[in-house]
Amino acid sequence: MWTKELFGVEKPIIAMCHMQPMPGDPAYDEAGGMEKVLECARHDLLALQEGGVDGVMFSNEFSLPYLTKVETVTVAAMARVIGELKPDIRIPLGVNCLWDPVASIDLAVAVDAKFIREIITGVYASDFGLWNTNVGATVRHKMAVSGRDIRMLYNIVPEAAAYLGSREIESIAKTTEFNNHPDALCVSGLTAGSETDTQILMRVKNAVKHTPVFCNTGCNKDNIRRQLQYADGAVCATTFKVDGVFENPVDVNRVKEFMKEVKAFRAGM
Repeated sequence: MWTKELFGVEKPIIAMCHMQPMPGDPAYDEAGGMEKVLECARHDLLALQEGGVDGVMFSNEFSLPYLTKVETVTVAAMARVIGELKPDIRIPLGVNCLWDPVASIDLAVAVDAKFIREIITGVYASDFGLWNTNVGATVRHKMAVSGRDIRMLYNIVPEAAAYLGSREIESIAKTTEFNNHPDALCVSGLTAGSETDTQILMRVKNAVKHTPVFCNTGCNKDNIRRQLQYADGAVCATTFKVDGVFENPVDVNRVKEFMKEVKAFRAGM
């Protein structure tokens, strides 16, 4: 499985490094400026790495409310931060420009990221309006900008959205795999930090033949062993933060406690 080749372990844990609001975002701290964005990201990156996660994915998580076509200034600001942090990054790097797969690909190419996670296929009714995608154009864009080797993690249960049309999750998983050849499928809860339904994880895993399935939200040290019984890895963020609160910085001790459970699970596989 490509995940073991990239991350060096079975069932890797990809930690999110949530960037603070950036220029143009409603909550941007103009007094703190880009130096604040950079230093907050540096703190979280170093804490995540010290805690032992297997990969890190930078996202503009605090650019609320999100756009489905990200502004150029956001991509530029993210590229600056990641570029300045590159000497400190010791684990595989991914990026996510919420919620724009083309912007995510462009950023990945610019910073040599190995993977992206996005809503790449499907059409949804969401908090952000009618949310459409164009997977064919997105994949062709990846090829056009020399991103052939970038792994694409498809979120098939988007946060704050529902698939437009009555389709079972198994059907979505099967056709997404057949038509699009995703590098992985991500299964989420309702919002960031919300626990992913284990039964849905199991249904998605049983529906696909070759594609890794990631638990995308809501993992914590108390449920991670259960989630990894079905998932091929997990994307984690809120559980690593001080008091498990979404808005807080990363707490290295919480990361270590979580990864202790993951390593114990792997040892028993």
